[in-house]
Amino acid sequence: METVSFGYADVSPEEKTERVGAVFRNVAARYDIMNDAMSGGMHRLWKDRFVRRVKPRAGESILDMAGGTGDIAFRHARSGAEVTVADINPAMLEVGMDRAKKRGIHGLIWSEQNAETLSFDDRSYDAYTIAFGIRNVTDIPAALREAHRVLKRGGRFFCLEFSTNQWPIFAEVYDAYSHRLVPKLGKLLANDEDSYRYLIESIRRFPDMPKFERMIGEAGFVRTNVEPIMGGLVAIHSGWKI
Repeated sequence: METVSFGYADVSPEEKTERVGAVFRNVAARYDIMNDAMSGGMHRLWKDRFVRRVKPRAGESILDMAGGTGDIAFRHARSGAEVTVADINPAMLEVGMDRAKKRGIHGLIWSEQNAETLSFDDRSYDAYTIAFGIRNVTDIPAALREAHRVLKRGGRFFCLEFSTNQWPIFAEVYDAYSHRLVPKLGKLLANDEDSYRYLIESIRRFPDMPKFERMIGEAGFVRTNVEPIMGGLVAIHSGWKI
């Protein structure tokens, strides 16, 4: 890859990794506020629905990638699954560990990892989940291949991500809201307009649902599926390893 997208800009892969790291260092302490601003608070319901689709079970080993603050891992843990929370950003992991301590959630494994080059052994996990994180990965196909590698045979991949809305009127309203108001909310709530602007721009540059589903298949997954939510504002993508 000569260049990759960082919001609406094209930058080198190394520069994107560095810039994304800076964004999430800046927003880590106010991650919930960021998600509320970007989704109108709906992200909590979407995450509940996402975990219901994953169907975590007691005794399973689940890797939650880009899950530093624990939102998905906490939901998985209720089932009795053994959950590893992985994130490239130590600031996000610190927020997650602090939140887990305050909530009395024990037994989670916290690991600093790059989604493109995971340190875990082949066929280590029953499920791999990533929520609102894949679009920030520099080399998405590499991350998908790594997800496939670390899953056991019969393992399942689930991804929750913002996507391309297919409801014309709603899409126009949300586009105006996100581009005009979310950065201003970032300035007001976190004194960080630029990070919030990047996060909105990154949604617009992410592959649409059919293209991303093809990418999942190209990484080796079968029975790929996409479930649009609110017309594709967000989508749950899934696939299986055989």
